Amino acid sequence: MGKYVITYDIGTTGIKTCLIEIDKEMKILASATEGYGLYVDDETGVKGGAEQDADEWWSAMCITTKTVFEKAPTVKKEQIEGISFCSAMQGLVLVDKEGKCIRRPMTYMDQRAREELKKGIAYGVQVAGAEVTKLLKYLRYTGAVSSSVKDPIWKYKWVEAHEPENFKKIYKWLDIKEYLICRASGEFVMTNDSAFSTLLYDTRPGHEGWCKPICDMVGVNIEHMPPIKGSSEKVGEITEKAAAELGLAPGTAVYGGGGDASLIGVGTGAVEVGDTHIYSGTSGWVGTVVDKQLVDAGAMMASIVGANPRTFNYFGELETSNKCVNWVKDHLALDEIGIYLESHSNPADSIETLEFNLYDYLEKVIDKVEPGAGGVVFTPWLHGNRCPFEDPNAAGMFFNIKLETGKTELIRAVVEGICFHMKWMLERQENKVEINDTVRFCGGGALGETTCQILADVLQRNVEVVDSPQNIGAVGAAACIAVGMGLIPKMEDVKKLIPAKITYKPNPENKAIYERNFKVFQNLYKCNKKNFAILNG
Repeated sequence: MGKYVITYDIGTTGIKTCLIEIDKEMKILASATEGYGLYVDDETGVKGGAEQDADEWWSAMCITTKTVFEKAPTVKKEQIEGISFCSAMQGLVLVDKEGKCIRRPMTYMDQRAREELKKGIAYGVQVAGAEVTKLLKYLRYTGAVSSSVKDPIWKYKWVEAHEPENFKKIYKWLDIKEYLICRASGEFVMTNDSAFSTLLYDTRPGHEGWCKPICDMVGVNIEHMPPIKGSSEKVGEITEKAAAELGLAPGTAVYGGGGDASLIGVGTGAVEVGDTHIYSGTSGWVGTVVDKQLVDAGAMMASIVGANPRTFNYFGELETSNKCVNWVKDHLALDEIGIYLESHSNPADSIETLEFNLYDYLEKVIDKVEPGAGGVVFTPWLHGNRCPFEDPNAAGMFFNIKLETGKTELIRAVVEGICFHMKWMLERQENKVEINDTVRFCGGGALGETTCQILADVLQRNVEVVDSPQNIGAVGAAACIAVGMGLIPKMEDVKKLIPAKITYKPNPENKAIYERNFKVFQNLYKCNKKNFAILNG
């Protein structure tokens, strides 16, 4: 008989909760989603701010837990072997001794701490945005460097500088899933991958843990950092209070889980050295499994600690990936949406069903447009960019619009632009690592057949997609439980439980036009860097 677990994929704008059976395959028996707010700029009172409400996370977690039981009534709460998490990373959740948030959590998107970054590391003689002596010290201990305004160290320093009364109340610094672990179990912990994402984690063999020399160098109180646990480790049990709110049995095991950058690759089956996965959700990235630490400071790429203690994920991120498609839906595709609603609207449809079908409809619309989008090129930098160049001033643009350009060409250009950026990061990774000819594509963007084919054509590689690609973070969290319970020996074995559902092969006839547009895409940042600074600096 299979084992039942519940896992939570906590994204930027909502939670996906899955009831999963672990047997010969990972089978999702029921899933539920619930949204919550993302408060930016004026809503935070600070330019560049991006915050969320921790109570909204917990409420969404409670609602969706009860919903998955309603959808799978034969499974009872007493049968749940454990819960685990996959969440966005590099959040800053500061809590007191009771585990209560001192202030609203800052997300990875928060860019307010520009002055703190400058004072802390971006001064004097710099290499890759960091003062050279501090850069070398960072690389010695952590294998990466905190030179991005979005890194949580500088948000922590911002609170110290601007909210001293709140800073005095800090008991522990947690990330998003760690806060939910604390609220569910009462335990203050942080998994290895989350600890690494603070860029305060010593990765040297035999020295793994919080790095006092780095904490001292950047002015972080090491007492604020919680005990570190493994992703597949049982870290606590659900308390009576949390059980009543969630609808779970008290004493249910809580496993560490991991961040999205760690577990989405696991959930899509990209777990062996050389395996690459491309994720397109609100944000997006390219991740390749490697057996040693690598860093490309000039491109803001590094090998990050993941859920598997034997490997690393060589990682490059795009801040706004499928979020650009959501922007298209809200601001550009209004005529097409009106046509869709008029011909397909069903009063019985939920908002979730309607949005899913609407994206499917937009896929059909862009499939009618020739590859290359009539020469229009889009840059998907709607909230700055991190990799392969770091610039919070970078923004989106449509380039090469003509009289004959229609709305459908613009919509297709957005999808192609996202794929161009993924190609850019993948090619940068190939400078340092060998990558397999086939990549796995996942996230909400992988639900569209046209998008998958565009990615295959842009990359000129086979693109594999697994079942339920939008839920693979939750599947990765289930893999942590499976390893922790001994159901599978090691993380690499999860690949056997997650087969590819479909493979998209590149069309060689589209290679030339995509290579032409890709060259223009790369030039657009170089040619407009100063313009972005004038408008947004």
